[in-house]
Amino acid sequence: MMQNNIIPAELVKKMFAESGLACIGKAGIREINKLARDIEATSGKKFIHMEIGNPGLPAAKVGVEAQIKALQDGVAANYPAIDGAPVLKKEASRFIKMFLDLDVDPANCIPTVGSMQGAFASFMICGHLNKQKNTILFIDPGFPVHKFQNRVLGVPMEHFDIYEYRGEKLRAKMEEMLSKGNIHSVLYSNPNNPTWVCLTDEELRIIGEVCNKYDVIVMEDLAYFGMDFRKDYSHPGVAPFQPTVGKYADNYLLMISSSKAFSYAGERCAILGISDNLAKRHYADLKEFCGQEVFLRGILFGALHPLTSGASHSAQYALAAVMKAVSDGTYNYREDVLEYGRKAKMMKDAFTSNNFTITYDEDCGEPIADGFYFTFCYPGFTGADLVEELMYYGVSGISLDTCGSQRQGLRACSSLIQREEIPVLAERLAAFAKDHPVK
Repeated sequence: MMQNNIIPAELVKKMFAESGLACIGKAGIREINKLARDIEATSGKKFIHMEIGNPGLPAAKVGVEAQIKALQDGVAANYPAIDGAPVLKKEASRFIKMFLDLDVDPANCIPTVGSMQGAFASFMICGHLNKQKNTILFIDPGFPVHKFQNRVLGVPMEHFDIYEYRGEKLRAKMEEMLSKGNIHSVLYSNPNNPTWVCLTDEELRIIGEVCNKYDVIVMEDLAYFGMDFRKDYSHPGVAPFQPTVGKYADNYLLMISSSKAFSYAGERCAILGISDNLAKRHYADLKEFCGQEVFLRGILFGALHPLTSGASHSAQYALAAVMKAVSDGTYNYREDVLEYGRKAKMMKDAFTSNNFTITYDEDCGEPIADGFYFTFCYPGFTGADLVEELMYYGVSGISLDTCGSQRQGLRACSSLIQREEIPVLAERLAAFAKDHPVK
């Protein structure tokens, strides 16, 4: 029985009904965000927004200055080259060498309209390389929109939850999934969205070796580049380097976002790094789809050209400048984004002090890192039910059901929460716990 909810129950129920959502608790990120903002506007009660992973820090200054200069120099009047501005390609290749210790030719570093477009273009092409391989494998939990992109494309999907297959257990599971012969590519994020699980070098080696064995492409989503704060990956050209499957796989795609590490989300510019081996490979079946046999040409002219004809011209100069500053050692992005980890720890304490538990709490026996995301649950509630119930208390998040998780709970994002809001969050969680005593 709710007695301490801060938003009237009847108002929330009315807004639920008017939303048109079949199941509030299983709605997508943007749908939950809109619903929470509608309730917020109608009730006058400000929500604690944990559902959307929008960066909460100022954009990298060096990028802003470079983009302004590029605009002043007139680049807005010209279409960008489909394969990217030479200065960005050069700096992206250098960045990959400095922070992943991989050699990727500048020709194979392609700017995309955010990592979202890089993923979509990759799904388009990888799904048409081999008529015998029509399915993508997701190592879950994962970013829900990636699955939506494949539904849009009509690409069959398989998935499994990484939680039960850490360490050497991962090899048998990968063998089981890939030996069937229908998988064309594997996708995961590292650090992981939504759990913040971070794959170890051993696990990346296993993924690379099994994918090599079955000639499967690995898509590595590095949206949260270098943000496992338990180690410092921010020093150019020296170990430790950001762990990557590129050390072990022949055919890989790196999706390097500027949105989180550099807080440059609004300009929608990212890098799709294609392994030199994969970029030059010929696929006879690809020609039937887009008129191209070579993988790199398929990405450029069979996917990116019909999608957008190139990423924002001025934003490419911004990203080039940021990558140059980071590789030169004149800008340490980690010093800025560490704030996400600090806030996550404070938020976790607020949850665990009020009978909530962390759903994905360990990383190969080590406590999960504090970072951009974490997951939580409450006794007696499914994830979907908890999404709904917390809205009466002015707290919003998304269910792990939407992320391919086999466990119950919600994803919480630390980015938009201000430090002064964390005591408010704690008060609301305490009110929830009072209304829902644990038996």
